[in-house]
Amino acid sequence: MQVAVAGATGYIGGRLVPRLLEDGQSVRCLVRSPAKLADRKWRKSDALEILPCDLEDPAGLLAGLSGCTAAFYLVHSMMSAAGDYSTQDRNLAYMFAKAARAAGVERIIYLGGLGETGPNLSEHLASRREVEVALASSGLPVTVLRAAMIIGSGSASFEILRYLVERLPIMVTPKWISTPCQPIAVENVIEYLAKCLTVPATVGQTFDIGGPDAPCYREIMRIMAEELGLRPRWIIPIPVLTPRLSSWWIHLVTPLSSDIARPLAEGLKNPVVCRENRITHLIPQKLLDVRSAIRASLSQLAEHRIETNWSMAGRLPGDPDWAGGKVFRDARKIAVDAPAWAVFRAFCMIGGDHGWYSGNWLWKIRGWLDVLVGGPGLRRGRRDPEQVYFGEALDFWRVVGLVQDHSLTLSAEMRLPGDAVLKFDVETTGTGRCILHQTALFKPQGLFGLVYWYSVVPLHNYVFSGMLHGIRKEAMKIALAPQLPLPEFEVKQHA
Repeated sequence: MQVAVAGATGYIGGRLVPRLLEDGQSVRCLVRSPAKLADRKWRKSDALEILPCDLEDPAGLLAGLSGCTAAFYLVHSMMSAAGDYSTQDRNLAYMFAKAARAAGVERIIYLGGLGETGPNLSEHLASRREVEVALASSGLPVTVLRAAMIIGSGSASFEILRYLVERLPIMVTPKWISTPCQPIAVENVIEYLAKCLTVPATVGQTFDIGGPDAPCYREIMRIMAEELGLRPRWIIPIPVLTPRLSSWWIHLVTPLSSDIARPLAEGLKNPVVCRENRITHLIPQKLLDVRSAIRASLSQLAEHRIETNWSMAGRLPGDPDWAGGKVFRDARKIAVDAPAWAVFRAFCMIGGDHGWYSGNWLWKIRGWLDVLVGGPGLRRGRRDPEQVYFGEALDFWRVVGLVQDHSLTLSAEMRLPGDAVLKFDVETTGTGRCILHQTALFKPQGLFGLVYWYSVVPLHNYVFSGMLHGIRKEAMKIALAPQLPLPEFEVKQHA
């Protein structure tokens, strides 16, 4: 059957698509930015079609869903440009359902959230319920899988849990620390989603999905500490810590911004435990308990085998409007006695645990300053220590351009009074030799933007010059090492 997947660039969608392909399904990914999927290992499958599609465009949706038997709806935001993510999610779901009906789709499958019903439900979980209703509004049968915390390497919930436990030997927490939760391993979620296509009894049904145990958050943190090999954490619950304060605490300690953390923190007050287990009989599988799921996720992290990460989803920043106004430019170059592929690999290693080749202490200070004003800082790190994908995060940058063995373009996502871009280009000058070009562009906004630029210019010679020399040194080391170049990206250019 032809299966459409909306949300294929997200955390769950990016893992579901290759599973569907393995199961022999013909998959059509409806994505706003197709280049985000260009470097995935499964991209070359003959059974895969990647179609540019904006869910806010009814005509594009209709075309994208035409000919599909089933559609997975894996779209959910916790922040929007207007600030009202629940309204945006509800409207998108209504449009999707209407287009699916008109396109002749027979069923929709949606991954929602567990939680009690009624007025006490958090905005985050209530929004999930509203999306369920919106998807069913066209009359098409909707299969809903309701999950609590999903434990998997790179998931938002898992990252919050891991960073809090790793960094805080003593935690002052809200009273939700005693709230029961029934987490589920990401591999179990993917199994349920994929098998729904082949089990007719799931059509039009709503199921609670979870692992075999339902501990409270305090117990989950204890297990995480043990699996990390850490001493027991001191957890002190107090009743006055509000969701807003909790979200800022999460923002300061973990890679998630306060905008994303707040809806999650608000949802922690609601018990999220399965009230029925019908799906375990329809789709039997071995369900991982919390400890096993955490252990498997930490193993993936240690081996750098993170398929998808929470930060990969969402819109890419728009191209800065460089026309008009002052644009500051810092351009540097250096000759390198190494082939282009080695230089490319060297500058693609920047960020994360590897650092920025020079002035890492300055980058860390800049990261902490960014966190204090609500930006991402350096906490997001990177998904893989060497390879990068178009659209993914590198600390407080986003990959917006990638040309194999030639260039890497990063757009700044730190809080800035202007638009900033950092670009690396390789110019081949002969066999085994090339020139590395490094260009920083900044378009200031207002007087503060000018002040910002002139205040950091004195540091550029140290930071950017040191970075160039560091990349050259690393490239020469890579070129001499007894190893093969990384596999080429599937698409040569992402613009």
